[in-house]
Amino acid sequence: MTVLGCIFILSQHHIISFLKAHTVKTKTTPIQILKPRVPPALFLFLLSPIIGELLSGSAPPAEFFTPFGFTIITLLYGGGAVITHELKTRWRKGIGTTILLGAAYAVIEEGLMIASFQNPNHPDLGALGIFGRYLGVNWVWAVELTIYHAIVSITVPILLTEYIYPQQKTQQWLHGRWKTIVPTLFTLDVAIGFLLFTQFNQYIPPLPMYTLFIAATLALAYAAHRLPADWARRGTKQMRKPRYYYFLTLLGALTQCIIFGILPQNLTFTGAPITVAILGITLQLSILKHLASYNWHTATKQHYHRLLFGSLSPFILFSYLQELDQTRIDNTTGMALVGTTFLIAFLVLGRNQPNKEPQPITDIN
Repeated sequence: MTVLGCIFILSQHHIISFLKAHTVKTKTTPIQILKPRVPPALFLFLLSPIIGELLSGSAPPAEFFTPFGFTIITLLYGGGAVITHELKTRWRKGIGTTILLGAAYAVIEEGLMIASFQNPNHPDLGALGIFGRYLGVNWVWAVELTIYHAIVSITVPILLTEYIYPQQKTQQWLHGRWKTIVPTLFTLDVAIGFLLFTQFNQYIPPLPMYTLFIAATLALAYAAHRLPADWARRGTKQMRKPRYYYFLTLLGALTQCIIFGILPQNLTFTGAPITVAILGITLQLSILKHLASYNWHTATKQHYHRLLFGSLSPFILFSYLQELDQTRIDNTTGMALVGTTFLIAFLVLGRNQPNKEPQPITDIN
């Protein structure tokens, strides 16, 4: 069962329960119906690639749901997200470790498997194949994709899964032989993907830069292990209304789109690439620092819901625009359906969530 199917079941049961509420009292919620059927590890394993590739439009439905595409993408994203959660819980760390491991994942995918960080002719680069390229590396692209994967591909799916499975968020989700199977499949996927992409793109990354990205991956993993568990749990500011965090993450995501999507095509002065890279990094760090300044121990489920909803809202909006985009050479049919599914899912998840009683359900605090 895919996550989209799970979301459909969740929405369907919610509507049925709502219609019966006038005559039948029940304490069963849609999430309670969903959870026994889908363990959190499987949910996250499917959710990460669906958000990172399908919802974003990087792999529209016609591409995502092919047997080959689904297998390669899911083993990569799903494996990376599940491994990140397992390491974070094993080390007893928090959101900071999740983000750093997400950045390490970004380097593995884009620097070691696909080599888009190095390849000047990578098909997705656009202007960034020239803008910000120095010493054989597409630096602005590397910064953009590291931020994207760390937050959107890894951290948001993990937090959303923990939101749905709050009682299991601090537990390890892989048991027995799965502790070996998932990392092995992830490693094989990266290795096979490297061979396939070098043939498909006709590009073999230079050894010095490849070695650099191996070192970067290890450094990020080491930093994630060493980062204090309470890095984002020291805030003392009173929590604001939930909608504040929706608009904060929404505007933050949209601003990143402007920084990396519009500025490189319009800035021509000598230092423009480093300016764009610094702007993107500064914005992301500022948002994280600002969020960490609040006392998330007193947050409600609505706070977390709006935080995650705001982070993905731009992608939900863009899904409709992508289906109408006549300039894309790939088939974007179905993107509007994907966006609508996520919109309905978030609306369903946000219904009747308590806003007064503190419920610290994720590691953001």
